[in-house]
Amino acid sequence: MGAVRTGSVDSPLHGGHCPPWLFARMKLLSAAIAEVVCVEFGPRELLCRLADPVWFQAFGAVLGFDWHSSGLTTVVCGALKEGAAARQGELGLFFAGGKGAASRRTPAEIAAAGERYGLPAQAAALQRCSRLAAKVDSAAVQDGFQLYQHFFAFDRAGRWAVVQQGLCAASATARRYHWLGEAVADFVDEPHAGVAGPPAPGPVLNLAAHASGAAREASLALTRAAPAEVARDLALLARLEAPAARVRPARAGAPMPLSLFGDPPAPDTLVLARPHPVPNPDRIEPVLQRLYARRPEDYAALLLVPGVGPATVRALAMVAEVAYGAAPARTDPVRYAFAHGGKDGHPFPVRRPLYDHSVQVLQAALERARVGQREQLDALRRLGQWGAEAGVPL
Repeated sequence: MGAVRTGSVDSPLHGGHCPPWLFARMKLLSAAIAEVVCVEFGPRELLCRLADPVWFQAFGAVLGFDWHSSGLTTVVCGALKEGAAARQGELGLFFAGGKGAASRRTPAEIAAAGERYGLPAQAAALQRCSRLAAKVDSAAVQDGFQLYQHFFAFDRAGRWAVVQQGLCAASATARRYHWLGEAVADFVDEPHAGVAGPPAPGPVLNLAAHASGAAREASLALTRAAPAEVARDLALLARLEAPAARVRPARAGAPMPLSLFGDPPAPDTLVLARPHPVPNPDRIEPVLQRLYARRPEDYAALLLVPGVGPATVRALAMVAEVAYGAAPARTDPVRYAFAHGGKDGHPFPVRRPLYDHSVQVLQAALERARVGQREQLDALRRLGQWGAEAGVPL
C-alpha cells in the first residue's frame, strides 16, 4: 500500500440540523453525481473517491454544505445513502451505517443488502471489515477523538470504503478517517487511505502505526500469559509515582530505560506522565480472561474480541513496553471550490435556482445515457478534462 494521504483541516463541531430544503436537494445532487461516476467509471471509482479526504471535502462543498463544519461528513453520507437508496441494485453500489444509532445498524444493513441483491456469501466478510475499521479507530488509535459516525460503502465484487468521524469535546473539533478496502494490506498496520482533522489535543497512542509492530506482537503474546500475571503487572505500574522516577544510570551494555509517554528520556530517567493513565486492573482482568480463553491468532482478531476497548489496548501496550521493551508509536496519524455556496452563507449563501439547475442537468444527462444518448455526459467529461489540463478548478 502507498503512503497515507494526510493533511490538516480544522472541522469545528456544529450543532443544529441541515435545513430540509437543502437536504432534499443534497439527496438529489449527491445521488446524481454518484450515478454519473458509476456510469462513467464503475462503482469502484466512487469507492476510491469516497476514500479520498480531499475529494470528499470537495464533494460536500459542491452539495452546498459548510466546508468548515463537522456536519459535512454526517450530512453528506446521510444524503448519499438516502438519495441513492432506490438505485443501489442498478448501480451495484450499496451503503450502510451513518451517525450514532445508525452506525450500530451497519452489520444488519450489510446483511439485508446481501440478501436483497444476492450477495449473501460476502456479507460476513464485509461485516468483519466494518467492525475492524471501527475498532481500529476507536481503540487502536487513541488520539482523543471518539467515534460517532461510521459509513460503509461496498459493491457487488466485495470492494468497500469507510468514512467515519470522531469528535473531541475538549477542543470542540472533529476528525475524519477514510479507508479503502483494496488498499488495506493489514488492518493494524497503516491501514488508512487518509485522515483529515486538527492535530490531536493531547498525547497519542497509535497501535495502528507501522512503528508499533513490536508492541502489537508483544501485546498479543501477553494474551497467552496467565491473566493474573498481567493484572499484577498493571497494579505495579499503577503504584508508580508520577511525573518522573529516577533510576540507576544504565551500566555499559545494559538496556536503556524506557519512556512510557512522549519523547525518549535521558539515559538515567524513566519518564511517567501525570496523571498516569493505567486502567483499573480489576475491571480489565475479566477481559484478559476472555482473551486467554480465545487465544486470538493476530492483533486484528484481538481487537474483535468482545469487551476489548481502548482501556484493554492501552493496558496491554503498557505492560508490553515494560516487559518486552516494545514501545508503541505515539505519532498522530493526521497531517492534511465551491459551486453552490454554503448552508451558513460561507463563502456565499446557497443559490437555490443554480442548485436546482445543476440537479436537472445531471438527471437529464443520466436519463439520456440510459437510452444510449450520451452526448451530455460526454460533454461534461470533456469539460472536466479541459479544466484539469488548464488548471481551472471546476
